[in-house]
Amino acid sequence: MKRVFKGPNVLKPLLFIAMLFFTVLQCKGQQLKPANSGFAPVNGIKVYYEVYGEGKPIVLLHGAFMTIEGNWGQLIPELSKTRKVIAIEMQGHGHTPFSDRKLDLATLASDVDGVMNYLKVDSADVVGYSMGGSVAYQLTIQSPKRVKKLVIISSTYKSTGWRPEIANAFKNMKPELFANSPMKTAYDAIAPDKTKWTKFIEQMLVFIGTSFDMGDSNIAKITAPVLIISGDNDGLDKIELMKTYQLLGGGVAADMAPMPKSHLAIVPSQSHVSLMMQTNTILGYLDGFLK
Repeated sequence: MKRVFKGPNVLKPLLFIAMLFFTVLQCKGQQLKPANSGFAPVNGIKVYYEVYGEGKPIVLLHGAFMTIEGNWGQLIPELSKTRKVIAIEMQGHGHTPFSDRKLDLATLASDVDGVMNYLKVDSADVVGYSMGGSVAYQLTIQSPKRVKKLVIISSTYKSTGWRPEIANAFKNMKPELFANSPMKTAYDAIAPDKTKWTKFIEQMLVFIGTSFDMGDSNIAKITAPVLIISGDNDGLDKIELMKTYQLLGGGVAADMAPMPKSHLAIVPSQSHVSLMMQTNTILGYLDGFLK
């Protein structure tokens, strides 16, 4: 990998590890062919999706700068043995074309809703990682009947859910940090228009650098069971994470009261990046929660 990092020192390890993660998952990605794939026309753009397996539907939402294969390649072969897996690539990511349309969580959540409409899926379990987790929270708030069970992996519903150094890093990223990166290589391999790379990165950096907060009251209104999976050192503020779990009905003394329907899993010795590599651990949590 070429040394391309020219930004602030705090960003170098963050980007290096993220790109290493992307490279590892791309190399070890799923080998299955989707049973169905295509583009759903929603909200003025065409959103790419892939469908694997049969059974109760489960929707997968990837992290920032990721693709279906890059994010979910290790999980899809296992999940699709018993479930109908619907994986989506969001605006500008993977096969989904770049659009000048403003990028925000409400719009991305509406896109997911539109893809489910297009595929005639009334409701599903929804799993989101990082950015995809924020989109999943927003989808559950906007369209609660769509979501049966919600799984949030290393993500938050508000900017202050991240530790300050992570939030600051998001705001200070520059497009040149991504030049000659594995992310650029993956983009060139499948993007419908490779010339949009710089515009895509610029759009994404504005998006991830914009503060957001879906509101404590909206999280408290979520009726679907929620599984939160977090690495113990994944960049999330654990005090805020515990507050989130309490809003969802967790954090009680379960020997004296009913066990909450929502669950919280803190995986030891894991970062934001390495957590997603723990395939067996994540599958174990998903299996127990979704069944």
